[in-house]
Amino acid sequence: MSYAPAANRYESMRYNRCGQSGLKLPALSLGLWNSFGGADSLEKARAILRAAFDCGVTHFDLANNYGPPAGSAEETLCQILRKDFAGHRDELVISTKAGYPMWDGPYGQWESRKHLVASLDQSLKRLGLEYVDIFYSHRFDPETPLEETIAALDLIVRQGKALYVGISSYSAAKTREAADILRALGTPCLIHQPSYSMFNRWIEEDGLLDVLEAEGMGCIAFSPLAQGMLTDKYLKGIPADSRAASGKPYMPKDYISEEALARIRALNAIAQKRDQTLAQMALAWALRDKRVTTVLIGASRPEQIVENVKALEKPTFTAAELAEIDQYAVNLGINRWSASSSHK
Repeated sequence: MSYAPAANRYESMRYNRCGQSGLKLPALSLGLWNSFGGADSLEKARAILRAAFDCGVTHFDLANNYGPPAGSAEETLCQILRKDFAGHRDELVISTKAGYPMWDGPYGQWESRKHLVASLDQSLKRLGLEYVDIFYSHRFDPETPLEETIAALDLIVRQGKALYVGISSYSAAKTREAADILRALGTPCLIHQPSYSMFNRWIEEDGLLDVLEAEGMGCIAFSPLAQGMLTDKYLKGIPADSRAASGKPYMPKDYISEEALARIRALNAIAQKRDQTLAQMALAWALRDKRVTTVLIGASRPEQIVENVKALEKPTFTAAELAEIDQYAVNLGINRWSASSSHK
């Protein structure tokens, strides 16, 4: 069955210029980290992606290791692009990354030229594409010279395999170094993808947002809902089917402490006064800073996309609201995915 996107799909979305570039990104982008792997329903993935596009979400974010199993999220998107989005490729921004374990041996991870170039070649085959719009160095490599990593990004652009390049979870200092190297090579660093939420403010404390502004780079924040903590999921405790209950490493059960639950409920009360869900307020809060170009949302149902986009209906906060939020929305020691740690 052919897919006819909604004619007014761009009207409900806000598009922000990415740093000092010509590229605009939707305020909400869709991350394909979970719910899009080979172990998940293809039909469900199709429904989510079509709902996102109908809402004006034109940016789909992946990495080589997204699944599970690793690589299968890219294969899923390939099938959906062919079946549902034929003729719409130029309306989409598709990104992928490399740096986390993908194959055996010494070249299967980290940020050497060998790994980055080989990984992107594999990703393009899985995606069925000639190029991606954005390719990221997924994490800082403490052993590979930064000059090698960044030169590989420059090479990839010159080869025509990516239109733009970015970095993810680099510290402010390393971000500045990477931007300087790319600038000297003639390829600007377009964007940085860090974790950021009310409960995870390392990019404020590290000064990363200031560096991004000074370097003319965009910011795409992942985990703005703190892995579901900033939703109504945990208002009554830990549901049996939640990530926290499963004890998975990206959402340990001890994150949902009594202190965290009390703060979540207090923030939910503030959201209700704003006539928003907690998730909508959390997304609007992350986007309140003009240096944040877009936030990455995940979804397990199409309805979540529609609800999250409504965050854009109330984008502003009063000084009193921000002060009240700051009473409860503080770092809870959950910044596992900061510049000094591994993620995704």
